[in-house]
Amino acid sequence: MSAEKIKLTVTHTYRAPPSVVYDSWLNPAIARRFLFATDDGHVIRAEIDAHVGGRFLVVDRRPTGDACHSGIFLELHRPKRMVFSFSVEEHDHCTDRVQIDFEQLGSGCRLTLTHEMCSEWAAHEEKTRQGWAHVMEGLEREVDQIDRLAS
Repeated sequence: MSAEKIKLTVTHTYRAPPSVVYDSWLNPAIARRFLFATDDGHVIRAEIDAHVGGRFLVVDRRPTGDACHSGIFLELHRPKRMVFSFSVEEHDHCTDRVQIDFEQLGSGCRLTLTHEMCSEWAAHEEKTRQGWAHVMEGLEREVDQIDRLAS
């Protein structure tokens, strides 16, 4: 296996402040509605132990079988950055690194996600990018709902 990594970046802008977006990512009750959730699946398990060294596990039940996403939090600097290892259970020999930076933009924020993945998954780079974009769109729906409830 090559030690080379592929680095992909996805950004998304939110109307909510960084603290709301950051906290939503780490709240299991909210995260289960967007984190690794697919349109044809259903998240059956979302566990998030949000501290450095803490683990997360999200299981999405899909027509093709359960997809288990897990990792360990490596850095948590609320509300500016989180970094975690990331793997999909059946491919856990190849642990990726995901860094998420939150930048204040007026009353909202920009989230920049950088995913360093093993080069053996090069053929899946665009699908991975689209997957993260889908996660970010789902997160936007959740934080918009939080904002509406707070108003």
